[in-house]
Amino acid sequence: MGRPREFDEAAALDAAMDCFWRNGFEATSVRDLAARMGITGASLYNAFGDKHSLFREVVQRYAERSTRERIARLESTLPPKQAICAFLGEIVERSVGGDRRGCLLVNTALEVAPHDPELRDEVAVHLGEIEAFFRRAVIGAQEDGSVPPDRAPADLARLLLGVTLGLRVLARSAPRRELLEGVVRPALSLLDWQDPAAQP
Repeated sequence: MGRPREFDEAAALDAAMDCFWRNGFEATSVRDLAARMGITGASLYNAFGDKHSLFREVVQRYAERSTRERIARLESTLPPKQAICAFLGEIVERSVGGDRRGCLLVNTALEVAPHDPELRDEVAVHLGEIEAFFRRAVIGAQEDGSVPPDRAPADLARLLLGVTLGLRVLARSAPRRELLEGVVRPALSLLDWQDPAAQP
């Protein structure tokens, strides 16, 4: 049997996540990571492999604790249309809160994914989960009558994903509420009945 690890792996991953999130993949060295994680470089390699492997684990952990948690919470507590509004509203709130780190998934899509097929595929999976959430929510909202039935769920889901990514990128340089809400409002208006009297 192998020796038990002499550190808290979850806490070490969270520390690595913070390091990558603040500095980006390229600018973060193994020495930086080991120092932040409170372990030796040898322990890092033994437990997580190289920097690339560690980063993949960090991205997966981020998606699980951020995107998937938010989707599961909203889908289980709100009607579909409200879930969409709340998802985008939470992004705006986080974006104007003073922390300009942005979204780790979007940061990775911009920095690493263009020249790293493995990470590009990883990010695509997680962004696909967001798109699938929007598509389910639109279909559910059409079924309960809160979104008109003539709107294409797949198209709206892609649009809302684009709005999500745009919010994250805009907020890195201009985290102003009026700007971000001005992006969200016209997108959400596409979910509304043009003639409220026609709503079932």
